[in-house]
Amino acid sequence: MIPVYKCVNVNAVQIGVLQREPFVSGSDPAGTLVLLHGFTGSARNWESLCADLALRDWCIIALDMLGHGKSSAPEDAERYGMEHCQDDILAVLRELGVQAGEAVLLGYSMGGRITLYTAFSRFFRALILESASPGIADAREREQRRSSDDALAASIEQKGIAPFVERWEKLPLFASQGNLPIAQQEALHHQRLHNRAVGLANSLRGVGTGAQPALHAQLPMLDLPVLLIAGELDAKFCSIACQMARDLPHATLHIVAGAGHTVHLEQPAVFVQLVTQFCSRLLC
Repeated sequence: MIPVYKCVNVNAVQIGVLQREPFVSGSDPAGTLVLLHGFTGSARNWESLCADLALRDWCIIALDMLGHGKSSAPEDAERYGMEHCQDDILAVLRELGVQAGEAVLLGYSMGGRITLYTAFSRFFRALILESASPGIADAREREQRRSSDDALAASIEQKGIAPFVERWEKLPLFASQGNLPIAQQEALHHQRLHNRAVGLANSLRGVGTGAQPALHAQLPMLDLPVLLIAGELDAKFCSIACQMARDLPHATLHIVAGAGHTVHLEQPAVFVQLVTQFCSRLLC
């Protein structure tokens, strides 16, 4: 089944949706897997995995976060906040006929932080967090990060997308992406360049790590199965994932060898296996 990339209008904005229906036609899906990309990404980052995920009787839905891909890029930075992200995600899923308790929500990096916040809506049956965090616990450090994100947002607006992408791709966090095939690196670079300056800038202001509410204290109350995935080359997020695994009551942690921050690109076969096995066990 070939994924369809379309737009859904909810809450006075347009949200890009990449959707793959179950391979078994004429029957209701056994479940729904919802995918949220990272900062500078889009729903299309998951396209190759849609075919590889061995969830033949599941519906797979990847969403463009506000300011990315086909989604709207409002001028008001407050519209990008976590509470609005949650409202948009739930509205799109209801528009697509997904009911509470049916879907697993998977988020990478920025998408992982949004996933964790949205989990407390109690709409989802389980979570998958890839290279994600519950925010910054220390208030002073969080304010410093907010100021840093605001400065970066202003720079994106003033200098444009291309200089920002060049700077972004040189961050140590993404060094291991240099091991990806050249064609894949070029495709990722091309996708990043097609973002809009106002969208990325306001995304930083609305859902950057500095703007995100710290969720550490709420983790022990999250009574859902959670799969935590981190790459062994990403020491910072391995440490964060280990701490979350201790705090979450129903967490399973996998540290993936030979991968950095972007496990789903750097070790796709392992990532697909972990996600497939986790989702399949939910049906048992």
